[in-house]
Amino acid sequence: MLSRFKRFIARHKLLDPSDRILLAVSGGIDSMVMLDLFREAKLNIGVAHVNFQLRAAASDGDEAFIKRYCHDAGIEFFSKRFETNNYAEKSGQSVQMAARELRYKWFNQILTQSSFHWLATAHQLNDNLETVLLRWTQGSSLERLTGIPLINGKVIRPLLFASREEIEVYARARKLAWREDISNATDDYHRNFIRHKVVPKLKEINPSLEETFSDSLEKIKGSYELMQRGLEQLKDNITRTEGRDFIIDKNLLSLMRNPVFICYEWLKPFGFEWDRCVQLVDALEGQPGKQFLSGTHRAVIDRETIIVSPIREWLNDILIEEGQDKAGLGVWQLSVREADGNAFRKEREIASLDKSKVKFPLLWRKWRNGDDFYPLGLGHRKKVSDFLIDEKVPVSDKSLVTVIESAGEVIWVAAYRIDDRYKVTSKTKKVLELEINLI
Repeated sequence: MLSRFKRFIARHKLLDPSDRILLAVSGGIDSMVMLDLFREAKLNIGVAHVNFQLRAAASDGDEAFIKRYCHDAGIEFFSKRFETNNYAEKSGQSVQMAARELRYKWFNQILTQSSFHWLATAHQLNDNLETVLLRWTQGSSLERLTGIPLINGKVIRPLLFASREEIEVYARARKLAWREDISNATDDYHRNFIRHKVVPKLKEINPSLEETFSDSLEKIKGSYELMQRGLEQLKDNITRTEGRDFIIDKNLLSLMRNPVFICYEWLKPFGFEWDRCVQLVDALEGQPGKQFLSGTHRAVIDRETIIVSPIREWLNDILIEEGQDKAGLGVWQLSVREADGNAFRKEREIASLDKSKVKFPLLWRKWRNGDDFYPLGLGHRKKVSDFLIDEKVPVSDKSLVTVIESAGEVIWVAAYRIDDRYKVTSKTKKVLELEINLI
């Protein structure tokens, strides 16, 4: 194992022998094997341990175990305690995401303050396998299907060559001590479900699953690198940049066998997701002028080109006075008009409201956390954030959602749903119609 460890580091140029490496050590078997290998390789190391205080006495036991180990071995030791549950609740994140954010922020502080060159984490081959399987089920991009990167900024993963079984064999042969995390034995999380239910079934088909996966991943990474080089060459031939606009030759793109994938790879940096690229390519043969939005950019299909431009900065909140017939906000234009009481339109872009219940001036603005309303047909109050989740609005589109307020109440989540209290009824005499369109 030690010779493979050294060869892996040398082959992938993970570090120089003179570098200072900070090891992220949890106390589990993977990180304790990593620590032992670094010691055996006589590299210059320090150890960092985070106590997330999520498992009561067990978390404190992990910290004490690693502190004692480093003291006995004469290794520089850093530790930090976090109130992880409180931080997760305040920041609105899952506990797992909150823990990740806290630890990497702290790790980066140590790297800078104590002049370490690298942070080493103990991700191993099975972690990589589980990650790729999980991402596959989530419909991830090809780049993410290349697995956990060996080097990511100042983070290195020197154990990605070793399977979990190999690590266990090494640990027992070396008589290493480690701490068990009981959460690893549950099926509470998707990753553990893949670990305990999916991978064993796959190993029934292929007992050498980890080795096969490692070889296949190398091929995928190589193919992805060659693909990126090819896309860059193709990009030079059928795209150009004019000022802040990125322009694609529509006709040449249409000649490609996989135009959606090419479009997606080029437009990812502008916030366009896969589904939006499918819609864009499907519209190439239609009438020019069709527009598609991400959270930051707009793609317009012109006669010969696709023009991708930054969305100009949002304007301040807009007040709409009674009698005003038009207003603009960012990429949107709003038309305001009156109609008879029996008028009612069902298009999403149009809100038909009982004018007698609406108080001017109206306020038109981007939606904010904390906004709520009574969605038409629902019968009870709902936060706009939850409503957008229920409507399956993509994250990239949420930044483009606006609301109309009357007397401090949201009366329309523009282009989605009006407030039930302002709907047109048989008693309505005058209808206020609001119509929203892209400029």
